[in-house]
Amino acid sequence: MKSGFLEKLVARLDRVEHGEVQQIVTRLIREKGFLEKVFEALQEGVILLDPQGVIGFVNHAASRFFGIDPDKAAGEHLSSQVRGLDWEILGKPGRTVSRDFEVFYPENRFLNFYLAPIDDGGKSSETLGYVMLVRDLTSTRAEAEKTLESERFNALTLLAAGVAHEIGNPLNSLDIHLQLLGRKFRKLPPGDREGLEDHLATARGEIQRLDTILKQFLNAVRPTVPRRERQDIHVLLHETLRLLETELESRKISVALDLADSLPTATLDPGQFQQVFYNLIRNAYQALPGENGRITIRTRVNDYEYVISIEDNGSGISPEHMGAIFEPYRTTKASGSGLGLLIVRRIVREHGGEIAIESEEHQGTRVIIHLPRAERPVRLLGNPEPVIDLE
Repeated sequence: MKSGFLEKLVARLDRVEHGEVQQIVTRLIREKGFLEKVFEALQEGVILLDPQGVIGFVNHAASRFFGIDPDKAAGEHLSSQVRGLDWEILGKPGRTVSRDFEVFYPENRFLNFYLAPIDDGGKSSETLGYVMLVRDLTSTRAEAEKTLESERFNALTLLAAGVAHEIGNPLNSLDIHLQLLGRKFRKLPPGDREGLEDHLATARGEIQRLDTILKQFLNAVRPTVPRRERQDIHVLLHETLRLLETELESRKISVALDLADSLPTATLDPGQFQQVFYNLIRNAYQALPGENGRITIRTRVNDYEYVISIEDNGSGISPEHMGAIFEPYRTTKASGSGLGLLIVRRIVREHGGEIAIESEEHQGTRVIIHLPRAERPVRLLGNPEPVIDLE
């Protein structure tokens, strides 16, 4: 309907015949229904408001974002339907507002809304109402975070390679010099060698241990393709617990196993997943205050995935630390590097899985690994049907 039509209609309303009025009303209803269908087809949320912030129309996308009933919302104030939006601040005449915000109901989403006033085409300064356009930024934000995490990890990999190179060279030099010392010791009388050979063996053993740790660290941070093979997850768990047995016993920590009765073998990289279990169990017992702590390990399986959880009754994680728990060098431990969980998540994701963390301060932490039972198959698309030219 052309701009100014309604004004002309109102001006000559007393001269319009009844039948013509009925046609005009029918036309208005038809065009109103068309506009509503257009609004409903949009992926963005649309909310129409009067000058006081009372809702006149809500499309399906907006009702889905905010969890409101479009029929019940009509006639209600915006502030009563969308918590956290203060109309006293937003609804100033002539003011356009764009803002990002987070909603937690009915789903946790990151949204952006654009609130613009509707005027009468410049004929007066009166605001007839407002239109609010709402966009869902959740996936965009997730992609941005994923890109940022990838950039951080690439920087970490370069740093790790540089540090490993700088540490590796002195270690090799020390090992060579200790070998030379060993040859000289063997030329000494037996009495003079007593005790020195043990010290020399200890020094060489520690250098080899440092070299092994360095190689494991590099293998952990470098992007690698998992060397998959059929493996029993329970066997990997038991082997990891055997490696940590001395530390667990010295701290008097009990480990309770609640394992699935029948767990099919999984296709995974056993070395990488042993590192996952090692890091998570070690994190769990380091979070236990003092002695007599408890760690519970559970495994479950369904038609789609393996579920492995490692739970402790330790100090838990505070809300402010939960948000940055996967960031490199962010740790609550005095001697921690902040790399353990980052490496764990990378390995799990490279196997197509995901990791979740549930924690309550002073109540403990539970880490849950969701690992798919099979890789997603590749589906080949058929060749397109040939186009037949009938001419």
